[in-house]
This record gives sequence, structure tokens and C-alpha cells, in this order.
Amino acid sequence: MAMVRGRARQPREDYWPGFVDAMASLLLVIIFLLSVFMLAQFFLSQEILGKDSALSRLNSQIAELTELLQLERANSADLESTIATLSATLSSTEAQRDELQSQVAGIGLGAEEKDSRIAALTSDLAAQEELSDEQQAQLSLLNQQLSALRTQIAALEEALEASETKNTDSKAQIADLGRRLNLALAQRVQDLSRYRSDFFGRLREILADRDDIRVVGDRFVFQSEVLFNAGEAGVATGGEDALEQMAAAIIQLEQEIPPDIPWVLRIDGHTDRRPISTVRFPSNWELSAARAISVAKFLVDQGVSPNRLVAAGFGEFQPIDPADTEEAYRRNRRIEFKLTES
Repeated sequence: MAMVRGRARQPREDYWPGFVDAMASLLLVIIFLLSVFMLAQFFLSQEILGKDSALSRLNSQIAELTELLQLERANSADLESTIATLSATLSSTEAQRDELQSQVAGIGLGAEEKDSRIAALTSDLAAQEELSDEQQAQLSLLNQQLSALRTQIAALEEALEASETKNTDSKAQIADLGRRLNLALAQRVQDLSRYRSDFFGRLREILADRDDIRVVGDRFVFQSEVLFNAGEAGVATGGEDALEQMAAAIIQLEQEIPPDIPWVLRIDGHTDRRPISTVRFPSNWELSAARAISVAKFLVDQGVSPNRLVAAGFGEFQPIDPADTEEAYRRNRRIEFKLTES
């Protein structure tokens, strides 16, 4: 049913509702910025959590390598001590061998007793030489083990240094990632704000001759009487022209905003504080939500992408004028459009 409208002379509003409206707009802007900041912090915390897990694993590996390096160094010290002991024993054995050889050289060959002494000394000398050869072999083996151990220690030190370097690089990457993420989020908020300003500016030009449609802060406000008949949720014929113009502006906006910027147009339905109770609408909540959904469906029928629209009903719980007057009731019955980040 067409809605018969006439231009009624608007009563002069005092300054206080305008001040309240401005403060509400400022509060909504602050809430929006806080929401963006919380979202940025959430993504950043998720990214840093993954990096912290990798960093913890890396620190654990570094601790294991450090412990292994200390163990190998202790083994190396033990081997060096053993080598020193064996070297001293070898020197002593060689001295005894030289002494025996000297004694053998000084003994004559005439006497039988001397022959027996020579045989004994020769046997001792052979035993000493055999012991010396065995010690030499053991000393050579220990030297080889010590060389291998030093090579292993050098490899462990190199691995430890590489792990510490990787640890430092990971921390630098995390810091750089957080900085770039904050810059990207700030840039997206700035870009969306610019497109919002262009969009509202375009709507101001299109609907400049409508006194019942106005821009309040970051919202475009339609009085309910523009779009609906009293107590009904279907878009009235008289409001279709305004919504068709808005749909054309939204479609143009969809083509202009880059696809990597997440955004939606939120459609909020509001009623006055006087209760409604019908079979279809048991409360003002149902009425406000149904009106917001009707507007969303109308815009979709005009070609607007449904994934860019959000319909919400607030009932009477967010009035812009708390007074109990007909004028306050009229101002509170409204449909608000807000371009925001999805």
C-alpha cells in the first residue's frame, strides 16, 4: 500500500539532542577503532604464538647441543689426562730400556754367570720393548680418538652458533612481521575510511532533497516512515526510490573497493519505546529485525551482493532521543546504514 506523505513543518530541535547525537557518533567511532585494534592484536597474537612455539623448540635444541658439547669437552679433558699419563710411562720405559742396553753392552762374554745375567737382562729388555710398543699403539689410538673428539666438538660448536644465529633471525622476523601486520591493518582502516567518506558523499548528493534522510557521523539514517507503513515490515512503495538510489551507489562502491579490503554494509533496524504485540511481531525486536531484513532483501533484488550486507535488529534499546514525545518517537524509529569492516 502506497504511503501518503506530506511535508510537515519540522519542529525546531534544541541543541541538546544534536549534542547527544554527536557524542553517540564519537562513541561509535571509538568502538569501531577499538574493534579494529582488538582484531589486529588477535591476528598478531596468533602469528606470534606460532613463532614462539618454533622459538621454544629451537631453544630446546640449543640447550641439548650445549649439554652435549659440555659432555664432549669433559671426555676430551679425560683423554688428554690419560695421554699425558701414558706419555710419562712411555718416557720412563724408554729410559729403563736405554739403561738395560747400556748394561748389556758393558758385560763381557767369558763367564757363564755373565751369560745368565745377559740372558735375564735381554729378556727384561724384550719385555720392556714389548710393553713400550703396546703403549705406543694405545697412545696412537688415544690420539686418534682425541682428534675425532675435537672434530666433533668443532661441529657441535658450529651447530650451536648456527642455532643461536637462527634464534636471533627468528626474533627479528617476528618483530618485523608484527610491524608489517600493524602497518597493513592501519592502511586497510585508512582505505576503508576513505571509501566510506566517498560513499556517504555520493549518497548526500543523490538524496540531498530529502529532509527525512540524513548522515549522522559514520551512519546514513532513514526515518522509518520513509520506508515502511506503521507497524509493518515490508518496504512501502514510497521508499523504493530512495533504496534504489542507494543500491546503485552500493553497486558502484563494490566495484571501487579492492577485493582484499574486507567490508560490509550493516543495516540496523530501530523502533521507538512504545511496545508492539502482534501475532507476527511479538516485540519491537522482531519488528526492527524484520525491517532490516526487508531492506537487505530489497537491495539484493537490485543487484547488491548479499555477502556485503548484514541485517540487525535493535528494537527500542538504542534510542537517539530519550524524551517521551512524538518527535522523539519519530526520530528513534529509523533504519541506519553503516559501512564497516567485516
